[in-house]
Amino acid sequence: MSKRKKKKGGESEGHANHERWLVSYADMLTVLVGLFIVLYAMSQVDQAKFDALAQSLSVGFGGSHTSVLDSGSTILVENGAVVPLIGPTDATEIAQVLRDDSDKLHDGTSDVQADDSIEPKDLEAARREYRSLSGLAQKLDDSLAKKGLDGLVSYKIDERGLVVGLISNELFFVADTAELTSDSRAVIDALTPTLKKIDNELSIDGHANSLPSTQYRSNWELSSDRATQVLRRFVERGKLDPVRIKAVGYGDARPLLPNDTAEGLRANRRVDIVVMSSEPERVRELIPRIIEEHMASLANDSVGDNSDAPASGTKD
Repeated sequence: MSKRKKKKGGESEGHANHERWLVSYADMLTVLVGLFIVLYAMSQVDQAKFDALAQSLSVGFGGSHTSVLDSGSTILVENGAVVPLIGPTDATEIAQVLRDDSDKLHDGTSDVQADDSIEPKDLEAARREYRSLSGLAQKLDDSLAKKGLDGLVSYKIDERGLVVGLISNELFFVADTAELTSDSRAVIDALTPTLKKIDNELSIDGHANSLPSTQYRSNWELSSDRATQVLRRFVERGKLDPVRIKAVGYGDARPLLPNDTAEGLRANRRVDIVVMSSEPERVRELIPRIIEEHMASLANDSVGDNSDAPASGTKD
């Protein structure tokens, strides 16, 4: 048998391509060019075009003209400082405190330190919003006083708006129930006329202490039911616009005081009526800063007044 001869070059299937690396190299160069173009574009931001883009995106996604792109650093209200809680025991002093603080803001004598990152118009808007919320708290307190119910609620202003707290032993809610007491119904009815005159949205926040519920599957349901009962009183009896109001249940996740004391258990069994601020977040997050500065200013004024008094044992 004759051996079959191999064809010339049959030991290889084809000519080896030693220049395939150029394809990968070219791809890498293309990516690098794109990267440098993006970096250059980022260093040449047109603020007017960026604001227009932010506004158009906000409107396109169903939001208002205020875009999340130009908002502040956080949306968590817990991150911002708030004005100390004014409890029922010192509620009689709320009028003078709010009036003094509002007058200082109106005069523009704010101690807020200059900050280049804060727009002056936003700072002024925060002052106006604080004055508005302070005035609303005064009106609500006057409404309660006319009904002989003054001193039964607490007031606090924070980044969300004005918080009216229904907290007082067994006055508003009996332990482990969501049924409104006669006092709680009277307070809600007294607040309703004033709240109907404003356009702000309302959030009814229900809370519970850490004791396990025997009437509900969990404290989430208990706190939600408490908020719902208050909402229903506002809407069904007070004819408050249901579009403006919502009910939220926080369970025992947001206590005012530790739950290891009887006082804490009572304080955490509560409902907060939150009058939501309509200002954009970048304005709202300036409110706690203004409050802190003016609370310090009030304290300094008090110290100054005491220092003017004649020392003990001296003649006038």
